[in-house]
Amino acid sequence: MYFSMLITPKFGDIDGLGHVNNTVMPGWFEQARNMIYRCFNPELNFSDWNLILARFEVDFVKQLYFNQEVEIRTYISHIGNSSLEVYQEAWQNDQRCTKGKTVLVHFDFKKQKSIPISPDIRAKLETYLHHSDQVMV
Repeated sequence: MYFSMLITPKFGDIDGLGHVNNTVMPGWFEQARNMIYRCFNPELNFSDWNLILARFEVDFVKQLYFNQEVEIRTYISHIGNSSLEVYQEAWQNDQRCTKGKTVLVHFDFKKQKSIPISPDIRAKLETYLHHSDQVMV
């Protein structure tokens, strides 16, 4: 199971060759992670924010184009004690065009240290857990 979000590329997302610019994908992937952020912070309240981005990588597999919807699929690929790995794909015209991984850390900003993921949050995340052999890497 995965979270799905549709994006219609806008004019400013496109480069001189008519492709979605490579700088756009990290932002689209971040936007699609909102459903994961809500597992930790349902109101997306910045005064209670409890996640930090530790790492991200993006692989460009095929070109994405203007004027065609893009589906962002978001999976949980690993849940650790205080961190999780998110795997994402961008699909256009039934083809996987971009893939990426992000590591998020459950974090206490007042104490400036990572904190364990609670059983309640873990249960929500496990609904979207896919092992690496199930997710096209």
